[in-house]
Amino acid sequence: MVQGDDPSRQKLYVEERRAAILSMLEQASSIQVSQIAEAFGVSRVTARADLDALERDGKLRRTHGGAVSLSKTLTVSIQDARVNVNVGAKRAIALAAASLVSDGDSILVDSGTTALEFVRALTGRCGVTVVTDDFTVAEYVDRSMPDMDVIMLGGSLRKGHRYTCGPLTLSALGMLHPDKAFVVPTALVPHRGLMTNYQGMAELKRAFLSAADTTVALLDYAKVGASGLMCFGLMDDLDVLVCDADPEGLLAEEAAEKSVRLVVADPVA
Repeated sequence: MVQGDDPSRQKLYVEERRAAILSMLEQASSIQVSQIAEAFGVSRVTARADLDALERDGKLRRTHGGAVSLSKTLTVSIQDARVNVNVGAKRAIALAAASLVSDGDSILVDSGTTALEFVRALTGRCGVTVVTDDFTVAEYVDRSMPDMDVIMLGGSLRKGHRYTCGPLTLSALGMLHPDKAFVVPTALVPHRGLMTNYQGMAELKRAFLSAADTTVALLDYAKVGASGLMCFGLMDDLDVLVCDADPEGLLAEEAAEKSVRLVVADPVA
């Protein structure tokens, strides 16, 4: 038997890989099968088997397409439900939006999984200050981006969502003037506006639109015409709209009318 076929060595490698997967989970709120496959050069079938085994051992909780740390399950439950939705679109948008950020910028970052993907795409930037109401975003920068700083907007924590809102959050934001704001709407209804569903978040997102020199919205096309109860802003409140697609030209038409720069992200392989 050749050394590479030694079952004891294979078992050791599997254990080391699974320990590394748990270490990766400590650096982020979630992990995806594709990330494991790429990081360790294994198939997605093997990556899923690793996650299944770790779940059986009580080390993590499986989600559709990935897993979350048990230590964070209670506090990221709402975001966790969305973290694997339209992943390719979110990554494409994040990479395109990251090109708008320069070293030394101060940036205001909204809450949610698209915002988290955007911050992850800023790896390698230096001297950037992230202002955010989102605990998951702030924690990621703190753990994984030593060359970037965080200003956390205080206020009331919305249970299960890991972000702050309310009068104290608005007051804290009013003291700041970041270079660029990156806002994530729940929906965009053409010729009506940017939408969300929660009153406290609508008030905060409305304040985001006027807080910075440049305002950027991050929007996957699945949200165009989607449901949203409260309008917090209009297309002409934006300077840039970053999306993953515009097959019917609806966004391009309105962006041109409102003199908003439309950036359609390249697909992520």
